[in-house]
Amino acid sequence: MTPPALPLTIEDAAAALRTGAVTSTALTRTVLDRIARLDPALGAYVAVTEDEALAAAADADADFARGHDRSPLQGVPLVVKDLIATRDAPTRANSEVPAPGWSDSGDGGGDGWGDGVDAPAVARLREAGSVLLGKSTTNEFACGLPDRTTRFPFPRNPWNAEHTPMGSSSGTAIAVSAGLALGGLGTDTGGSVRGPAGANGCTGLKVTFGRVPKNGVVPCAFTLDTVGPMARSAYDCALILDAIAGHDPGDPYSSPVPPGRYAEGVRGGGVEGLRVGVPTRYFLDSPLLDGEVRTAVLRAADELAQAGATLTYVVVPHAQEANDANNITFLSEAFAYHRKNLAGRWDDYGRTTRELLARAAFFTGADYVQAQRVRALFRRGLADVFAKVDVLLTPVSFTAAAPIASADLAAALFRPGFHGPWNAAGLPAAAVPCGFTEAGLPLSFQVVGRPFAESTVLRVADTYQRHTDWHLRVPPATRDGIARPDAADPGAAHQDAAHQKDVHRKAAHQRGAHRGFTGSSPTPQKGAG
Repeated sequence: MTPPALPLTIEDAAAALRTGAVTSTALTRTVLDRIARLDPALGAYVAVTEDEALAAAADADADFARGHDRSPLQGVPLVVKDLIATRDAPTRANSEVPAPGWSDSGDGGGDGWGDGVDAPAVARLREAGSVLLGKSTTNEFACGLPDRTTRFPFPRNPWNAEHTPMGSSSGTAIAVSAGLALGGLGTDTGGSVRGPAGANGCTGLKVTFGRVPKNGVVPCAFTLDTVGPMARSAYDCALILDAIAGHDPGDPYSSPVPPGRYAEGVRGGGVEGLRVGVPTRYFLDSPLLDGEVRTAVLRAADELAQAGATLTYVVVPHAQEANDANNITFLSEAFAYHRKNLAGRWDDYGRTTRELLARAAFFTGADYVQAQRVRALFRRGLADVFAKVDVLLTPVSFTAAAPIASADLAAALFRPGFHGPWNAAGLPAAAVPCGFTEAGLPLSFQVVGRPFAESTVLRVADTYQRHTDWHLRVPPATRDGIARPDAADPGAAHQDAAHQKDVHRKAAHQRGAHRGFTGSSPTPQKGAG
């Protein structure tokens, strides 16, 4: 019997499950077969829980048969990053070193951190009826670089295996992009959801700090860590967020602010009249920013203007200082967590992980305190910015996915960054696919919102995605068996992008000025706000 074609999105899968076009068992079996066939070359999974997944799928089918519908995620195959505890698979954080505070006696005899327990975010996915396929690969403790010398899978970008998938939520991003899951969970401390989402051509949301409980998650930095959804579309991310958001008393950082109804909010309207701030200084005028990225981001801004948004240039004050403060905070808190194990098990850590963490030993208490003062200053400055705009639009990264051979984690700490400022401020931010390079690598822009404004951030992303199909493109090597292979050609994507760019340029020329931007210049000039 021919297996069913894999739906591209959770939304499509949910509809098919409810019409009876496919069963959860058949859908899950299809995804498991794809994992067995494709993942040896991609390294998205560190553990596959096949029996448990098929049992959960059978339960979902039984629920459908008796008319019990828990949520849109019922029967949908998802994956969980290997920092987040699941009861049916060990949580190793891609390391030979047990995480401090793990559930057994601490003598190294157990299989992982949080053995036999679901983190609240995972428990909520199960309560929603989703099918969990296993654990996805991560950089060691969300810190180091992938290491071919370890027993853990080496993650590869499905668009080009010689280019990085970025991290640390690389496995979940690869799985979504390649059709090895329809969505999943990642964590973001300094860009670990948004970077991989951008590099692999899917959508990823860093939530407001405290929006999703992070107890049951191996810590990276206590005051920065977030758990967020990754999927092909913004609407799919909203469906996952609906399930996992909300207070949990076991997390001292969990916010009591009630969660929204995210999927309803995303489809509750477009962007007509929405004020989109485009910060040029530090972001679009950076000499490090690749020209193809800049063009794609400005094209995305133009698309939002065509949909009714009002674009305006803004200044984001102290962005570089905020990025530095995020790095100091991240490294200091990670070092505090790992200090004892670094002293006793130095050689068991991966080289890049231990060298990165050890750098924090040179920070002083005064450095850490000053970093927190900068974070507070940055938040105050952003409050003024968000009094004038509803969201900000920036690049996700300076370039498309870089060659693996060029990776230099230490050097990245001393460069500007587009991820860290929003972690430092605790704001929601989404990575949204917006095109391809000439070489066929995905490009992405970032939408940043006010605290707890995930609905607005995702609504902007969803509006853009309803006018484009970049998020539906599928890597050629993984295209077979996907329901919509017509939306999978990166070469065609690039041609479509060039055509769209030409149309918009001509339209802007005919109008005499870009209709969306306040001011007279459609293209930000270097040094302009």
